[in-house]
Amino acid sequence: MTGRHRRARAGRAVLAFLTAFGALTGAAPAGAAPAGAVQKGGRIAPGVTYEEFDIKAAKGVTHAHVLRADLSNPRVRVDLLYPGAVASRAQVSAMANTQGAVAGVNGDFFNISETQHPGVEATGASVGPAIAAGRTLKAAVPDGQRFGPALPPGTSTEDVFGVDGDGRARLDRLALAGAVRTTGTELPLGGLNQYALPVGSVGAFTSEWGSASRVRATCGTDTDRAAPCSTDVHEVTVRDGKVVSAADTPGSGPIAAGTTVLVGREAGAQQLRKFSTGETVEVEHSLVAATDGAAYRLALGGYPVLTGGQPLPGLDSTTSTVRTAVGIAGNGRRVLLLALDGAAAYRSGLTIAEVAATMRDLGAEDAFSLDGGGSSTLVARRRGASEVSVRNHPSGGAERPVPNGIGVFSG
Repeated sequence: MTGRHRRARAGRAVLAFLTAFGALTGAAPAGAAPAGAVQKGGRIAPGVTYEEFDIKAAKGVTHAHVLRADLSNPRVRVDLLYPGAVASRAQVSAMANTQGAVAGVNGDFFNISETQHPGVEATGASVGPAIAAGRTLKAAVPDGQRFGPALPPGTSTEDVFGVDGDGRARLDRLALAGAVRTTGTELPLGGLNQYALPVGSVGAFTSEWGSASRVRATCGTDTDRAAPCSTDVHEVTVRDGKVVSAADTPGSGPIAAGTTVLVGREAGAQQLRKFSTGETVEVEHSLVAATDGAAYRLALGGYPVLTGGQPLPGLDSTTSTVRTAVGIAGNGRRVLLLALDGAAAYRSGLTIAEVAATMRDLGAEDAFSLDGGGSSTLVARRRGASEVSVRNHPSGGAERPVPNGIGVFSG
């Protein structure tokens, strides 16, 4: 065989490998990753694949890890990973293994610190709405109380990535609707299991909240997260529909099933002081979708960066860091989960504008930014393993406990 024939045969073998890899990952060989990317990966489970590749970005080369989940496969679904309480944190790998996920990434931004409020503990609760397995866990904090980078113009803490009752992934906005009713009185509900309540409102805390102190809910304002805690607060505990106790300081500890703790600040506190022990109280709440009133099986917060194949206007193109994002393709039937590598060689990361462009290159029609930096984590099972392992390198050197994530399930 001549050298020319050997080279031709080798070229055909490489082409065959790339074609097979493209079929395995559910994407065409061209466009499966940004141009010039170095790829490797494979199938995680039926309908779920993993790949990793380099991206040449503005601040240098970064390394991406991507999961693809085919929701048209009846064996595949995505749902919320969380530790069992809103005000709690756990590592993505631990949540995935506990819930039986084959893969997943970290989720929403969260109340990570309270340096501006001495003596007040951070709750660990997420910023945006959260729904798990069709069950509403929490609503969104006011925009000014958000942790994380500045929101792109026109976006809100109420923005969510979700999966609706038909099993389609979509971007939407979920607003809290609710009321507190007594005989002759009806108060609008301003919050549900949130680490920050709107000024002058009443918020409800249920057993989904967990054991964390509720003091943080009365700190800051709708426009200034660092503003002092309110000095006009009141708390009322309702059990089985009746007031059983009241206090002038928000408490802590587990909330029993069938019990709702109402926390009021300013005008809300003044209204709650009118409640009396034994009085009948009804509390109702729901999350209402902005688009068509859709019911969601899964929802979590972050912010959109790509809609209908077009980047949102005003996306930051200067600040590069390690990122996590979720994309939607195939009319909501395919989900892409991206987490960048936090190893020192790749830590320059991507700007948000570059995240939008990367997700579009990967085939996403819509994309949504999740928490990044030290939180960015992607986990997946290896061949033959019964538990997930971390595939990227978290930038802090170890997995950071987070309040929630997106889990991929197959089986």
